[in-house]
Amino acid sequence: MAAGNIFVAIAGNIGTGKTTLTELLSKRFGWKPHFEAVADNPYLADFYKDMSRWSFPLQIFFLNNRYRAHQAISKGSDSAIQDRSIYEDANIFARNLYEQGKMEERDYQNYLKLYEVMCEFLTPPDLVIYLRKSLPRLKDNIRKRARDYERNIPDDYLANLNRYYDEWMERYTQGKKLIIDSDDLDFLHNRDHFEGLLTQVANTVDQKDLFLR
Repeated sequence: MAAGNIFVAIAGNIGTGKTTLTELLSKRFGWKPHFEAVADNPYLADFYKDMSRWSFPLQIFFLNNRYRAHQAISKGSDSAIQDRSIYEDANIFARNLYEQGKMEERDYQNYLKLYEVMCEFLTPPDLVIYLRKSLPRLKDNIRKRARDYERNIPDDYLANLNRYYDEWMERYTQGKKLIIDSDDLDFLHNRDHFEGLLTQVANTVDQKDLFLR
């Protein structure tokens, strides 16, 4: 990545508004967006029907896609923003599946070894923005976007993800981080909320001039 550019990752649970914020920041600053593979994911619908059967291939799919996106950002010449990072795959989602008994020990250890090797070739983002949202608000957002395969996501699955996200963010040291409690924020429809976020970001990163245009 060229000097003077920035790599931002948007982190958060299912239904926190990561994609919306990624789109807004991308349009505002002309950053290249890298979105999570959802529509073209061949495992996602099957996974929500039978997590134990599809957890390992789903996580490998996400790991592969996010690694490729991360590498493309690092090698590119433009600023970029990523909808969910590779670090979340291992520290939150794979961990959750394993600890809930939805992924076998051998698959989980195999996955972690692959993840660790991949991370050796990655330069962390300049900033991770973690959108924290309560379980009721997550459920409201999931309901509003009405994806068939998400309708029956168990509450304990989402609650565990929230807990793992908080734990991961507490110990995250690879780069700058910004935690946003987003229950009462609407970046899409409330300009003051969005501008307030930009001020917080500018006060967190070294590349302040990028956010003060």
